[in-house]
Amino acid sequence: MNKENENTTQPGADHTKLEQDQSALSGAARLDLPIDEHEEEVSENGRTVRRQGIYLLPNLFTTGALFAGFYAIIAAMRGDFESAPIAIFFAGVFDGLDGRVARLTNTSSKFGAEYDSLADMVSFGVAPALVMFSWALGDLGKFGWSAAFIYVACAALRLARFNTQIDTADNNYFTGLASPAAAAIIASTVWVCHDVGWVGDALPRELSILVGILTAITGFLMVSNFPYHSFKGIDFHGRVPFVVMFVVVLVFGLVTLDPPSILLATFLAYAASGPVMQLVKRRK
Repeated sequence: MNKENENTTQPGADHTKLEQDQSALSGAARLDLPIDEHEEEVSENGRTVRRQGIYLLPNLFTTGALFAGFYAIIAAMRGDFESAPIAIFFAGVFDGLDGRVARLTNTSSKFGAEYDSLADMVSFGVAPALVMFSWALGDLGKFGWSAAFIYVACAALRLARFNTQIDTADNNYFTGLASPAAAAIIASTVWVCHDVGWVGDALPRELSILVGILTAITGFLMVSNFPYHSFKGIDFHGRVPFVVMFVVVLVFGLVTLDPPSILLATFLAYAASGPVMQLVKRRK
């Protein structure tokens, strides 16, 4: 009887042992992987399915924006206040391309959206504040780092609010100043003053206080309820009158005359458009 019992229970025991060995091997294999595979749920034909991997093309542009923002910080730490603002503008160009490329190639994903938001926090939140702090706010004591922190905190709040309202917000308007536009104001301010020669000991203290106030106000505009045109409604696929292309050429020619001054004036006007639109709406 004992032998019969041993024979009848042995196959089950072997099967259990085999499953345990396979589980241990798979667990060991997962532990040996330096980076785990990314999986996310996507909707296909009305069904929710899980897909592995990420899309390369749009995330390359996001990585370019992240690198440009990081380079701006490094350049500011080295005292290169010409390269730092230019790097922030390059980050804005890459940031504008990644979303459009993802939509045109149908490669949008949750991973890409989260990655883009984190890259924006570095390139348009931390980088402009540190560039401004290194250039003008460092010698103002608590006022200087407080203004820089207000900008960083408002950028984080702006991005968090945008992420939570992305499915319900009007695509034609932003609520609050977009972080790339806010970063452009900071970057172009530093760029203009660098061209004038207001760097280091040559920078007037009164100007430092003024740009500190500008930094804080720009941060507050990001978390405001003022409406700003998003320009997402522009149709790049349709035909336009010939005069539109002529205007585009004139704009490029105007910018090349004095890039930092023209860009500063443009983004300051865009920042003022939100309060002006709100005031006009209330009067109507």
